[in-house]
Amino acid sequence: MTDTSAMNDRGAARTAPDDLVDVAVVGGGAAGLTLALQLLGQRPGTRIVVLERQGHPVPEATHKVGESTVEIAGYYLREVLGLGHHLQSQQLNKYGLRMFFSKDGNDDITRRVELGHSVRPPGAVGTYQLDRGRLENALGHELLARGVRFLPGTKVESVDLQPDAEHHRLHVRTDDGATRQIHAKWVVDATGRASLLKRRLGLAKKVGHRANAVWFRVGCPIDVDQWSDDPDWHARIEEGRRELSTNHLMGPGYWVWLIRLASGSTSVGIVTDPDLHGFEQLNRFERALEWLDRHEPQCAGIVRRHRDKLQDFRVMKDYAYSCEQVFSADRWCLAGEAGVFLDPLYSPGLDLIAISNSLITDLVTHALDGDDTGERAAIHNQVFLLIAEGWLSIYEKQYALMGNARVMLTKVIWDTAVYWAVPGLLYFHDVLRHLGDRPDMVVGLARFSTASQEVQRFFREWSAVDDEPRDQAPFVRFYDFDFMSRLHLGMTAGLADADLATQFEANIRFIERLSGQLVATVLEEFEAEPWNPAKREQARRWRADEALMSLVEVHLREQESTPLGDQWIRLRPADEAVGTGESR
Repeated sequence: MTDTSAMNDRGAARTAPDDLVDVAVVGGGAAGLTLALQLLGQRPGTRIVVLERQGHPVPEATHKVGESTVEIAGYYLREVLGLGHHLQSQQLNKYGLRMFFSKDGNDDITRRVELGHSVRPPGAVGTYQLDRGRLENALGHELLARGVRFLPGTKVESVDLQPDAEHHRLHVRTDDGATRQIHAKWVVDATGRASLLKRRLGLAKKVGHRANAVWFRVGCPIDVDQWSDDPDWHARIEEGRRELSTNHLMGPGYWVWLIRLASGSTSVGIVTDPDLHGFEQLNRFERALEWLDRHEPQCAGIVRRHRDKLQDFRVMKDYAYSCEQVFSADRWCLAGEAGVFLDPLYSPGLDLIAISNSLITDLVTHALDGDDTGERAAIHNQVFLLIAEGWLSIYEKQYALMGNARVMLTKVIWDTAVYWAVPGLLYFHDVLRHLGDRPDMVVGLARFSTASQEVQRFFREWSAVDDEPRDQAPFVRFYDFDFMSRLHLGMTAGLADADLATQFEANIRFIERLSGQLVATVLEEFEAEPWNPAKREQARRWRADEALMSLVEVHLREQESTPLGDQWIRLRPADEAVGTGESR
């Protein structure tokens, strides 16, 4: 590549001005379009071209999945990109995550243990259900209105990376067959699973997480609230509508999503562990429907009622992957799914777009302003992969837990608490791009990562032994526990640097304590049943586990001075009255 750099730079000098740009974004999906918008907002006047193979406008409803956002992505779209008006007028406000755990054949939703909100979360932590086609069409219009060259119907046939020259060179072909060259100081691969640069550079990295997904859209609303007329079940919801939650139907080795879209359709997806549900049972619509008949009969009945409104059917086998490197001082980056894809549970896809785009924007703008970005690229690369691979442990080998309502519900509370306490707090306070200057926070992230790995293993070991059906609270609200509302709203505190450092350290300490309380509580329950050999042996192994016992010590040291209720672990029916109630 480098031996032709001088010639190519001479070629760049002769290139038409429109084809000489600062940044070429390859791929005009959500990752590429939002990145272009963020770059332009951060550094007005930057010459950007977005090259998208598909024509525009794209179809609504059936364009892509990844329709649910959580807090980081919601903040990114609303506050960082300024898309609040679009979100409020063209998309749906999400009523949080909601789960229904399997019980009695899953033919009556009122008998299933439910986790969710009973009042709407505050707008400052608002999240959304996105019609991806509608969003990408709006982003395309916005970029054109702001003077960005957005070129749908343009295929990038090759990319010549030339780190020793001033520009990289891209060969492109338009829908009418015309070819041209574009010279760009920076190239960002936002091609999603096509992963143009990752394949070219040999950066693909396999992961241990294996799962498959199938999904389809029906052209009508599916309202979970209409699945029963039980007044007590309806009375659980003080305000808001369940149909606006990202609803999850949970079972052993699987979950089913139900997502309402503003265009009037409903997205339905089935995600499974291949060791428990073979892909061949689901990879055709009729097979998926028969699978729903067996595992989610109430949902299957609703889908069958609307099958004449079926709009599409898609599959994705063994979908998770990672990457060896996503950012380089050689002036290339991988954005969104071009680098990493983990799992749709908890909707991390748009979160990873928000985080990677923010780091890319910081890296590219510093470079274009003349700064040396070698160290910055290396640090940003480590930060992104630390976060992404840390999140991977949330999913890896954890699908078997989904049939155990108590363990999985406790895990969801723990996963959600740590998401709000650590990555959420840092992203809302725009700290991730400054971590190179914050060694204290890097140390804290390493502690958090260690605790997370240990607790995810603990959940697996707990579920493997404690798999008996259990009488527990039928409805658990996220804000039933003081720490959940505190951590959720804490993301929006707008803390100054010194106060943020103090709060971050307190949150890391609290997560360690919460982890220790979890271990101590379950250990106590296991040791109370010495006649059960499996629990007795597991308890013995946990007692000998230094990593877990160190977390227990953190909990015990702080419990006397600042008591912390364990209702979030025990989840007995009587605990419903113990919760502190919702707060807005």
